[in-house]
Amino acid sequence: MNNSGSESKSRVRCSEIMTKNVSTVTPEMSLYDVAKRMKEGDIGVLPVVEESTGKLVGIITDRDIVVRVVAEEKLVRETLVKEVMTRDVFTAKPDDFAFTAARIMGEKQVRRVPIVDDEGVLHGIVSIADIALEMEDQLEVAETLEEISSGKAFWSK
Repeated sequence: MNNSGSESKSRVRCSEIMTKNVSTVTPEMSLYDVAKRMKEGDIGVLPVVEESTGKLVGIITDRDIVVRVVAEEKLVRETLVKEVMTRDVFTAKPDDFAFTAARIMGEKQVRRVPIVDDEGVLHGIVSIADIALEMEDQLEVAETLEEISSGKAFWSK
């Protein structure tokens, strides 16, 4: 393969591969409503945004609900997203190279990276699958996905 094809793949921007119409929730929603939305959309993670501004303020996962609510015997109809969401979210910008999102995934051991603008407004989300589709070497893809999923710090190699 020639270098120009490989080079153009490495210059793909997050905005080119991100999912744009992302389902979101607000901090004031009950976890019951969030769990229903996750079930209906077959989704395991939802960005949490301020309703009035669209700014990303956190992320909530199905694991958050199980560990922080169900296992603690809290009531899902009474517990709000803002009480259990993860606030420390690792993000990238739309114009960042996709490699930046992949690096964040590896370093922070996350499977999705929300894409926000300079004001923190959510524009989309990049997943491991989005990155995998852009990588050319299937062995590299397999190793990268395995290492992210296993928790190994492959970026320190």
